[in-house]
Amino acid sequence: MSQNNPLSGTPVRDESWKTRTYAIGILSGALAGFIASYLFARAAEENEDGKPQPIPTSTLLGLILTGLSFIRQIAESGKPRKK
Repeated sequence: MSQNNPLSGTPVRDESWKTRTYAIGILSGALAGFIASYLFARAAEENEDGKPQPIPTSTLLGLILTGLSFIRQIAESGKPRKK
């Protein structure tokens, strides 16, 4: 239910959903980044010298494309469904 501004009588938008969405996105991204870096560091420790090996360019490109595809799917889910 929308409310009206008592001074002008115009409808007031509830913008708090945007703030919640941004907060959830930031926290989710930080958590995912932390988990990924933890797993990467743990895998690197299993190497003989305890250091990470260089990541091949093809692997990086694949990860970037997968990440972009994931972000695009999230963005598309916010659009209204076609009838």
